[in-house]
Amino acid sequence: MEAFDILGDPVRRRILELLAAGERSAGDVGVVVQAEFGLTQPAVSRQLRVLRESGFAGVRAEGTRRLYALNGEAFDGVESWLADLRRQWSHRLDALETELARGRRRDLEPDLEPDPDHDHDPDPDADKRPRQAIRENMRWMS
Repeated sequence: MEAFDILGDPVRRRILELLAAGERSAGDVGVVVQAEFGLTQPAVSRQLRVLRESGFAGVRAEGTRRLYALNGEAFDGVESWLADLRRQWSHRLDALETELARGRRRDLEPDLEPDPDHDHDPDPDADKRPRQAIRENMRWMS
């Protein structure tokens, strides 16, 4: 299973959030997840097994209890992939910003005829909004 298949499931994400606070028993995880998602104990156990088999969580036995903890190394690949994606988008956003700045300069030059196909927005910050909106929507990647 791919990392984002694992992380795309809200139950597994919630389990990872619980484990991020520290090691927890399968029973403790089960109580929270059953209450929040209405799952059965076997369904929670299957989710814990998926996290264990994918490397996102580790388990150790303590008597009859099974204690689960996050495996931080599994997140390294995800973090690396996101960093690459951030770099790619950063270059594209920088190029967009350059083009917008060229458009502003062109709009400010008095010698040039106005482009009849170009709507002149009286709002001076209008050309900044696309980049700001894109950056706002990409905050989840930070």
